[in-house]
Amino acid sequence: MDVFRVHSGLVVPLDRANVDTDLIIPKQFLKSIKRTGFGPNLFDELRYLDPFDEADPSAPRQSNPRFSLNMPQYEGASVLLSRENFGCGSSREHAVWALVQYGIRCVIAPSFADIFKNNAFKSGLLPVELEESIVNALFEQCEAGSGISLTIDLESQRVTLPDEKQASFEVDPFRRHCLIEGLDDIGITLQREDAISAFEQAHQRTQPWLFNEVTL
Repeated sequence: MDVFRVHSGLVVPLDRANVDTDLIIPKQFLKSIKRTGFGPNLFDELRYLDPFDEADPSAPRQSNPRFSLNMPQYEGASVLLSRENFGCGSSREHAVWALVQYGIRCVIAPSFADIFKNNAFKSGLLPVELEESIVNALFEQCEAGSGISLTIDLESQRVTLPDEKQASFEVDPFRRHCLIEGLDDIGITLQREDAISAFEQAHQRTQPWLFNEVTL
């Protein structure tokens, strides 16, 4: 998992409340548990004007020029700005994978669905909850200009806004530690690799019959 300490990036607005995981990555793309290949279908129903052809997945498609992720001023954006209850719906981890593979490192919203929030931390995506008034102001600034950039400092738990003011946010200390160190669930387990190996060796010495090969 990629380390997240301080990130500066262009903001892309998605002015919707209750963005659910089926909108983030529709169900027809959930055919793999590998964490690759989901970025091109992020927000598929909003991003394209024509439906995905499952019979010909490589067929060219027509982009929706009115959708923010397709607008030239937001090209290369790595911070997604949205409304309350982002990530509601099913518990699919693919929603987080699609965002990360597209290039989003942080989602800013007034609130998140709990399961999505937990999945985000486990895959290196930082969910930042800011007060609704601040989120409203950021949307207004996006609409008024050609693009705004933010700096998100996880170590100090502060977002530097376009006017150089700072807004604080809260992150569970354990989740914060994991992101700063780049530790997913497997990485956390491997921190105890020596202790795990010592246990396995002791277990084999005290109960060797459990390790005998079974012949049929």
